[in-house]
Amino acid sequence: MAAAFLFAAALLAAVSASPVTLTLERAFPSDHGVELSQLRAWDSLRHRRMLQSTNYVVNFPVKGTFDPSQVGLYFTKVKLGTPPREFYVQIDTGSDVLWVSCGSCNGCPQTSGLPIQLNYFDPGSSSTSSLISCSDRRCRNGVQSSDASCSGQSNQCTYTFQYGDGSGTSGYYVSDLMHFASIFEGSLTTNSSASVVFGCSNQQTGDLTKSDRAVDGIFGFGQQGLSVISQLSSQGIAPRVFSHCLKGDNSGGGVLVLGEIVEPNIVFSPLVPSQPHYNLNLQSISVNGQILPIDPAVFATSNNRGTIVDSGTTLAYLAEEAYNPFVNAITAAIPQSVRSVLSRGNQCYLITTSSNVDIFPQVSLNFAGGASLVLRPQDYLMPQNYIGEGSVWCIGFQKIPGQSVTILGDLVLKDKIFVYDLAGQRIGWANYDCSLPVNVSASAGRGRSEFVDAGEINGSTCSRDGPHMLIKTLFLALFMHITLFL
Repeated sequence: MAAAFLFAAALLAAVSASPVTLTLERAFPSDHGVELSQLRAWDSLRHRRMLQSTNYVVNFPVKGTFDPSQVGLYFTKVKLGTPPREFYVQIDTGSDVLWVSCGSCNGCPQTSGLPIQLNYFDPGSSSTSSLISCSDRRCRNGVQSSDASCSGQSNQCTYTFQYGDGSGTSGYYVSDLMHFASIFEGSLTTNSSASVVFGCSNQQTGDLTKSDRAVDGIFGFGQQGLSVISQLSSQGIAPRVFSHCLKGDNSGGGVLVLGEIVEPNIVFSPLVPSQPHYNLNLQSISVNGQILPIDPAVFATSNNRGTIVDSGTTLAYLAEEAYNPFVNAITAAIPQSVRSVLSRGNQCYLITTSSNVDIFPQVSLNFAGGASLVLRPQDYLMPQNYIGEGSVWCIGFQKIPGQSVTILGDLVLKDKIFVYDLAGQRIGWANYDCSLPVNVSASAGRGRSEFVDAGEINGSTCSRDGPHMLIKTLFLALFMHITLFL
């Protein structure tokens, strides 16, 4: 830095001693009228060249709902290959890899009960597709994180995944273009693309073979090297932060962006380091402000223990040691007019039609860093059916016998902003109406932000700043020209 300062001082001294005259030419002659839109497009191209290492907000459309009686999952649409083909994939923060069904797949569903058309990826039909070999650096990184494998018989990079519900998939990796909607200065650009590695599934088992909720694959948003968020971040296209806001009403949908949703009420809790999933340090649970008598060691992160944030899980699960104290506290806090009943082994409650679930207590999940996830009754209860003049609501939190893992699924994640700040190794959240637009920044905690709307499968955005954004842009362009000249 000292050398640079001396060089700058010497340069200024030389300029002072010997004035230099520079001849400037106009890019657009003054005697030719130029539309403002042309000037803005010119500046935009220049800014993109100057800011090649700057991340952009990438917007993915969201459909689906947490309600198991309807869809029971949230999914988005991705475009892969050349020419691009559309694939509908489940949004899953509990895994790393993006994979889609490929031709000649064994067990892949042919149709879907969802209002979507299933597709199959064919590497041979894409002019930009290539197979990933075992010697490829990306494959070696995947082997280290157990997301890839290589056999001595073949030089092809492969994978085998088993999910918590017993379903599974296997296949091989390919590299091809992903086409996505990036947002720059309030404008939606749909022709952005980048080369990414993703899985080509040629075998599926378990629930993945069923047609009722079939999609084309799974979009893993984990933080390992083969996740799309890590790949786009390493290319300087997207930041190492992504966010979602999942609508909890019957219409479903929401917002999913590679970028940070900016909201003043967001609270953050640090991620537990060196974990394959998004683990948080849950310290206690409160019901109506009273901390439950649960040993904090129950929530400690270790092998097959801890608290995981997972959008691929429909409901929510409590460590077995915490489940009964939680249910007992809920039951003790309800009015006498509410009848406690059991339905198929689940704790349920019969309330009259004149009442609503707001009579149930508020629950707080208290995490490290002083951040609490406040749950309304709708965030831990599920409507079941109607009996006479009453309705039955059951506790949506489940327990896995013999397991001490806590999983926060869509039941808890809905109707909230969730920010996964991988660069800062933290997760933040805030209650929010996910049918409203959100403000998104491409730089975690700072930088210019964009306005992103929710609810459209094709995605839509608009500039929150309105007309004064143009003034800021023109001023920025003038400032950069002066800086470069000096």
